Amino acid sequence: MAKSVKVYSTSTCPWCIRAKQFLKENNIEFQNLDVSGDQLAADEMMAKTGQMGVPVLDIDGEIIVGFDKERVKSALGLA
Repeated sequence: MAKSVKVYSTSTCPWCIRAKQFLKENNIEFQNLDVSGDQLAADEMMAKTGQMGVPVLDIDGEIIVGFDKERVKSALGLA
């Protein structure tokens, strides 16, 4: 079953772009939340992480701050 994936990002963050590109390359569907223009998404991200750094990936409730490719692969069950 597909995992629920949310990416909290901004359009200008290079690591956000890399994280989303990685998900696309692996055919992982995700919800992109632009925290620079969406205050509710920014508040939600702050509540989950306690900070404003992006990207933040929420993979079935596992929070990964920054684009840590190995942790993302592990959370998604990718070999």
